[in-house]
Amino acid sequence: MMMFEYKVVPAPAKGTKAKGVKTPHGRFAVTIEQLLNDMGAEGWEFQRAELLPSEERAGLTGSTTNWRNVMVFRRPVTPAAGQEAGTSAFAPQPFAEPQHQPEPVPLTATAGDPEASPDAVPVPGPGAREMMADDGVEELSPVSGVTAALKTRAKQQTDDDS
Repeated sequence: MMMFEYKVVPAPAKGTKAKGVKTPHGRFAVTIEQLLNDMGAEGWEFQRAELLPSEERAGLTGSTTNWRNVMVFRRPVTPAAGQEAGTSAFAPQPFAEPQHQPEPVPLTATAGDPEASPDAVPVPGPGAREMMADDGVEELSPVSGVTAALKTRAKQQTDDDS
């Protein structure tokens, strides 16, 4: 698929003086001819002339519509080296492989668990996590969940009572 870039320039409003041209129509034609030749020398191909509305400010709060004559030119876009023309220029680039190696996950156990491995890192149980998040304000609701340390203490007291 061929891709183009476009250029829009204002159309000449009046003709310029030229040798051997006497009428206003002739001067205007010479001006258009010069513009077309200059743009063609730069690789631009003439497409069309347009009459377009332009909203412009008039005074402090008003606006008026002025009509502008413009000339539209185009030229083909050459694809960059190593890229095909078309949609491949917009294709996403592949990501490089990540350099970070995953770290081994440490062995954890609930704090106060008598059956935990000695190498395990103690982690607070659900009740202890809520107590650690205490903001110092007295709560109306009891802490949900009981820590393993409290369970062990309760078990020891029931064994002592027996």
